[in-house]
Amino acid sequence: MLAAVDHVQLAAPAGCEDLLRAYYVDVLGMAEIPKPPVLAARGGCWFRAGAVQLHLGIEADFRPAKKAHPGLRVTDIEAYAARLEAGGARVVWDGELPGHRRFYSEDPVGNRLEFLQPLEGVCTAP
Repeated sequence: MLAAVDHVQLAAPAGCEDLLRAYYVDVLGMAEIPKPPVLAARGGCWFRAGAVQLHLGIEADFRPAKKAHPGLRVTDIEAYAARLEAGGARVVWDGELPGHRRFYSEDPVGNRLEFLQPLEGVCTAP
């Protein structure tokens, strides 16, 4: 039986690890976590914030995901959006998900990311 999502894998072009670190650590506030040596040889980076893990793997024929994306739940979404904008990321608000405030952004290699926060008093549990 499924218990939880362990991580989300996104792709990135070769040689962009420093750019990814600057964004995921400095802008998003995640911590880099070490990859096992056999996987580290392939390049890429892994990041964590609490129970959330994002793995960025190197893809030879990289094309950023424009529709597929992780949905990342945040607290104080207004402040988090301001943090991204201050870090140079574009924030695009979207009001079409009932019961939530949300926006989209892209990482430095063009992967789409969704950030959302349930509205106060709205039950989002199944």
